[in-house]
Amino acid sequence: MANYREHALEGASAVDLVVALYDGIIRFLYAAIAAVERGDAGARRVAVKRALDIIIHLQARLRMDVGGSPARSLSEFYASIFAQVLRASQSASKAQFEHAIDCVRSVRDAWREVARDPGVNAAPSPVLTMPARSAPAADRQPEVESSWTA
Repeated sequence: MANYREHALEGASAVDLVVALYDGIIRFLYAAIAAVERGDAGARRVAVKRALDIIIHLQARLRMDVGGSPARSLSEFYASIFAQVLRASQSASKAQFEHAIDCVRSVRDAWREVARDPGVNAAPSPVLTMPARSAPAADRQPEVESSWTA
């Protein structure tokens, strides 16, 4: 499955990669919900860490110097989602995870609309930089370990 995803993303545009990363966030948040339902705090932490790693990656790739208002809005969104996911994890709240998923899905759907526009999708994004190989695959461990726990 990982090889299929990697090959599917090889020729993807920056916008397509962003959509894939949002899908990864959603997938890991659903994994966190499943862990909450099982009472598995360790699995919840792992899933949350992976979702947060993607959010951090997206935040770090914003082009604040050229992205203007959209970049600032996305930066605020990422900070808000990061905080929501942390709160959901700390309280092991399925409802809070579901709310975060709804928020992420809403913005992901907006990116999908952008991806459908051939003119926008062919051009480099003024809001973010996304070299094809820089995004962490959503189904493998991130290369950089964080010192905090969710």
